[in-house]
Amino acid sequence: MSSTAPFRIMLTMRIHPGREAEFEQTWLSIGDTVTSHPANLGQWLVRSEDEQGTYFIVSDWVDEAQFREFELSERHLHHRQMLHPLRANGTMATGAVLAHLTGAAAEPVPAAG
Repeated sequence: MSSTAPFRIMLTMRIHPGREAEFEQTWLSIGDTVTSHPANLGQWLVRSEDEQGTYFIVSDWVDEAQFREFELSERHLHHRQMLHPLRANGTMATGAVLAHLTGAAAEPVPAAG
């Protein structure tokens, strides 16, 4: 793994009304297309509590170069073809993770003595 900061992709997807469950199922069924790539560090699907039919997809990569290689690959094209009919529109933002602060709830609790 690279010593550089992870490269993060943040997608916002708006799904056609009534197709949200289909989108979630499709995303889960093809998720390994992304996570099986050797440069992928993980991905998350978040459903908006504020906007009906809006989802946020976050994925972390070892570096930008390897993400861009994946983005142009046949496996990514297939992934996008599966999701495209379900989405009304979407946006993508990218960036380098500068810091990660672990919250108290995520830290191990000491064993009772």
